[in-house]
Amino acid sequence: MIDSSGLDVHPDPRPPSREVDESVLSPDHTPLAPNVPFRTSSRGLEQFIAGRTLLSGDSLAWSDLFVQVYSRRQNQEPFLVPAVAEPLVVWVMSGEAMVEERDLDGEWQGAHVTVGDFFLTRTDRPYEMRWRVLGPDPFQVMHLYMSVPLFDRVAVDVLGCARVPRLRDVSGGQDPRLAHFLALIHAELNAEDRGSQLYVEGLAQSLAVHLIRNYASNDEEGDRQTALPGYKLRRAMAHIEEHLAEPFNLAELAEKAGMSAFHFSRLFKKATGMSPSRHFIRQRMVRAQQLLQETDLSIIRVGIAVGYSSPSHFAQVFRRETGILPSRYRRN
Repeated sequence: MIDSSGLDVHPDPRPPSREVDESVLSPDHTPLAPNVPFRTSSRGLEQFIAGRTLLSGDSLAWSDLFVQVYSRRQNQEPFLVPAVAEPLVVWVMSGEAMVEERDLDGEWQGAHVTVGDFFLTRTDRPYEMRWRVLGPDPFQVMHLYMSVPLFDRVAVDVLGCARVPRLRDVSGGQDPRLAHFLALIHAELNAEDRGSQLYVEGLAQSLAVHLIRNYASNDEEGDRQTALPGYKLRRAMAHIEEHLAEPFNLAELAEKAGMSAFHFSRLFKKATGMSPSRHFIRQRMVRAQQLLQETDLSIIRVGIAVGYSSPSHFAQVFRRETGILPSRYRRN
């Protein structure tokens, strides 16, 4: 448990499609689609998702990133998404939708997304997806795939070790700094010359550092089979996002996942690299940064909005997590 202070109390960047001989299996172990690969490339993935391509980064400037902007259909029936080798970020640029995902042996988990929300995945297993657009605006998204060589090189440099980390899945997340990088990348994609190679390389490296610092999972390869299932992890993270202004409640989170508090906490840490309470604090600070950057709320009101009744406690936790005080963050 934690109190309101926030302290704990209790190769080629675009590889060819790689099909395997096995068919993808449904939850009852029958073939789901005889020709669907377990894995595909960033370019190959689009044959599985209906929509219209609006922009694409295909010049030499985009060797470290493969970026495309799509207009998606209003209602998408369930379809199988093969695993992709590259880290993938999907950024919502227009519209509002209810997006649902599930593992092949799991339950549907929904995320209500709107402009600025993002998805992050580097899954080694296929999964299913569907969505329903809400409102009149077109549903437009930007897909960004980071080259594996760049990601691996930056990971080793940032972490100082040979083992390249996994990225944890995020569905319908919010991250102001990530959104800033993505907006810069989109602007460069729209540039008349379709982008400066030097500038795009710098953005790609900065984005890789941000992803590794904030979304890397430190679980060992051998722990993956005992990590929290993806749909339960998404359910827990969604519950955390919805209750940031309330005291942290491990028992309630564990109940949502259908586990004991001890078992849930251990598996959550294996899946994300941090305890549930640590993740809770970090998400509070992400929300606080967003409010400081995008609203005119006073710093006191921002603190209250993320669960801190004491301004001094909020400032203390914010500085511990970000390195600067809320007032300085807003000025910057």
